[in-house]
Amino acid sequence: MSATEQIILHEDKLLTAIQRGDVESLDTLLHDDLLFILPNGVTITKAMDMETYTSGNMVVHSIIPSEQQINLIDDTAMVSVKIELNAVYHSQSVEGIFRYLRVWQLFDQEWKVIAGSCVTL
Repeated sequence: MSATEQIILHEDKLLTAIQRGDVESLDTLLHDDLLFILPNGVTITKAMDMETYTSGNMVVHSIIPSEQQINLIDDTAMVSVKIELNAVYHSQSVEGIFRYLRVWQLFDQEWKVIAGSCVTL
């Protein structure tokens, strides 16, 4: 399987884990030193992101990707994807279209997200 095909598969696994609140899969897919920038400019860590799901404060009803672009440089992949999201975060509805940028890196044959950001479209 090519690196691009692996990233497509991992992106699918990540979105499925997010929608299901599957913290075990998220723990595997996200690097321990992850940094992610939210649409409001706040930077969060993996621990902060994981707490959102373990606490039940994030419930995703639907997450629909489109316009995915993948660029590979050696053992690093950058993914830009448009996401239509319908979720509830801390009892507030989150609906809209967002552009995510995720950076995946290969560690001992395992792809992990090391960085990301999200903007509202």
